[in-house]
Amino acid sequence: MKTNMVGFRFLLVTGGVALAGCAIGFFSARITNPVSEPAANVEPAKEAQANSVQVKPADLAAMGIVTETVASGSLSTEIIGPATVDAEIRGEAVMTAHVSGTVIGITKRLGDQVKTGEVLAIVESREAATMAAQRDIAQSKLALARSAAAREKELFDKLVTPRQDLERAQSELEAAEVELRRAQAAIEAEHVTRDGRAVAIVSPLSGAVTSRTAALGLFVRPETELFRVSDPQFIDVDAAVSAIDAQRIRVGDPARILTQSGTSIGAIVRSVTPTVNEQTRSATVVLDPLPDQPPLTPGEVLQAIITPKNTAPAGVIVPEDAVQNVGGRNVVFVRSANGFRVQPVTVGARGAGRVTILSGLNAGDTVAAANAFFLKAELNKGAGEDP
Repeated sequence: MKTNMVGFRFLLVTGGVALAGCAIGFFSARITNPVSEPAANVEPAKEAQANSVQVKPADLAAMGIVTETVASGSLSTEIIGPATVDAEIRGEAVMTAHVSGTVIGITKRLGDQVKTGEVLAIVESREAATMAAQRDIAQSKLALARSAAAREKELFDKLVTPRQDLERAQSELEAAEVELRRAQAAIEAEHVTRDGRAVAIVSPLSGAVTSRTAALGLFVRPETELFRVSDPQFIDVDAAVSAIDAQRIRVGDPARILTQSGTSIGAIVRSVTPTVNEQTRSATVVLDPLPDQPPLTPGEVLQAIITPKNTAPAGVIVPEDAVQNVGGRNVVFVRSANGFRVQPVTVGARGAGRVTILSGLNAGDTVAAANAFFLKAELNKGAGEDP
């Protein structure tokens, strides 16, 4: 009986140890091997984060990132040439003295904004005094002629003088009125000041002063140039292309203008010169920037990219800086609602700072065109890698 009790206790102890071992093994497995369901949710989040970069619109300028809407084209069909910004005929005015005299006042400096009819300088001149005197004389003659005509009319009505005297007085009155209008028109055309001592140099259009040669005390002649005013709204871009390329270009062909800062501006071909320059042996293509584009300054040097419509595009064109290498792949950063997404692309021909994208990108997509490497650096930081 005693032997049976010992065996029973041994079984209880052995079973307890086994149960404890199972429990320890179970909890150990729970600790060392977490449940796998959350891991399945974490991986897509990491992958989505690795394929996008969140950038606030206000930070784009601080990072120097310039975006561009890509267009269809191919480097094998595009025509690239140097270009300069010129003011249109209606967009630039040259102001001369019109009279001989001395500059006694200057109201505008180089770069100042002016409005139509605004005075830029004052030139003291004898000619101004002469015109003012002629106006005063014409006014006196007119007053005398009116008085004489009124007296002759009164005498004629009383049958004192013949009709011929009345008609002669009326004719002299009309001549005096014409003389006064002529003198007044000359004063208004030359912008003679009220005191009759000087003429005002007035701008015929609104814009900015782009040239100033006037100086206080300077003696000027009628043909002396004093100011130039340009209106940035009325400019065109003159691109130089070869004679062979000019034959492929037609009015209305799309184009892009690249500034020295990397900004891309949409444009359209307005005209193509039928002849070539004797010195440069190149033809001139005149481009009109599209509405709502960044302003251009007359004299600015640019690069023009023209895509003739009569050639079939083989893809889309982006700036060379837009293509970055991420994880061994060529990618571009496409604008999204919260920033940019990474878009793998197939790269074609390169040239003149531009790249043909054969696949992976569509015309109309907006990409980071300049300083896209900042986005690559941010992407690598988010992935925990070195830029």
